[in-house]
Amino acid sequence: MTRCNYGMRRIAPTASTESAPHNPTRVNGWTCPPEVNQVTGWLVLSFLAIVSLGIFIPLLPLPWNYALYTLTGVLFVVHMATHIAAVTIDPACDAVRTKEYYSQTKPIFDRKKQAHVIQNQRCFLCDVKVGPKVKHCSICNKCVDNFDHHCNWLNNCVGDRNYWYFFVTCLSATAGVLVIFIVVLFIFIQHYLDPNSLQTAPQFDNVRGNNTWLMFLPLAPVKASSTSLLVLAFITILICLISLLMLLHLVLFHFYLRGMSLNDIESYKFESDVDAQSVNRASVKSVVGTPGLQNPLGSSSVNTLSTQDGPP
Repeated sequence: MTRCNYGMRRIAPTASTESAPHNPTRVNGWTCPPEVNQVTGWLVLSFLAIVSLGIFIPLLPLPWNYALYTLTGVLFVVHMATHIAAVTIDPACDAVRTKEYYSQTKPIFDRKKQAHVIQNQRCFLCDVKVGPKVKHCSICNKCVDNFDHHCNWLNNCVGDRNYWYFFVTCLSATAGVLVIFIVVLFIFIQHYLDPNSLQTAPQFDNVRGNNTWLMFLPLAPVKASSTSLLVLAFITILICLISLLMLLHLVLFHFYLRGMSLNDIESYKFESDVDAQSVNRASVKSVVGTPGLQNPLGSSSVNTLSTQDGPP
């Protein structure tokens, strides 16, 4: 996918207050405070890594356990590398990063002086010249080149400098969760059909009774009941399903965008709505101004349009 480079008009903030609140500038995703989604994501990642590599994959018979160790391990390493890169990289534009912007006191945006945060390719908050694809993120309080969106799961903006790390993070997470889901679902079903096929490890020779299972094979075997294993498998399957629904929606949507950013889509929708409102106002004025025609909307509707929207 190629990131599109068409220009965008700057959009004024929609809030009605006179000045925007002062937010501390974030350097990257490790800047405190962490987002709730960010902490949740790391907890889910740790949980799935522990239960898959330590509990469920060791129960698979040879050679499937070694194959799944390799596949899951590779996906986990790729995901960790790209995830950390997407969080660590500062997505701010070059002008902000070379200005020592983070050590300066940030001004408060005053709508009495400027209608837009960025106007004529100059950001009044960062006090730098910016390109046509730059947007000022109100959460990170800095200008981001080719801004896509602010990701609460990364606690960082996604822009030109870290977009592909973000995208590979989503792809690897989707593939990894799908593999874990298939493995755990197989063990859950096989537990009822043929439990002996899941107890082929040598450590099971010293365990009596089909109701006793071993976790964290082969280094630190821990005995567990059949009920505990099934409950853990059910919880893992549920977490995988929820994660897959969210990840597949995100990945497929970014494939659908074909290089456009989420900010491009929102800007296009906003401009389309503005253009439609302009056409409607022009139509109402032409009807009202025609001699001998009664206003179809009533006089109060015309006055409301004129008062709220002003002349087209």
